[in-house]
Amino acid sequence: MKVDSSPDSYIGSVAGGPQKATAPAAAEASAAASAASAAKPQTGVTVTLSSSTTEARSVSGGDVFNADKVASMKAAIANGSFQVNAEAIADKMLANAAEMLGPRT
Repeated sequence: MKVDSSPDSYIGSVAGGPQKATAPAAAEASAAASAASAAKPQTGVTVTLSSSTTEARSVSGGDVFNADKVASMKAAIANGSFQVNAEAIADKMLANAAEMLGPRT
């Protein structure tokens, strides 16, 4: 078996052979490219929602959470009077696990 010891060999390139000499040049090119891209305005990406997603968003009603309830829970946690309902949490976790493990439709 012959071992190739030239700097262009695969092992030489994996060990950082030829790339060591070009690393500063690559860093300068990368910096120049990022500076050029910063000068140009970035274009946005157009996102199209499916009809089921659009329907689900319209059915949800708009408000995602009850701000008054969040504020009262935050105050209860801050003053140490918040009570965790472990049974309700366990029931939800079991329901979620059953849903995830259930048959696919």
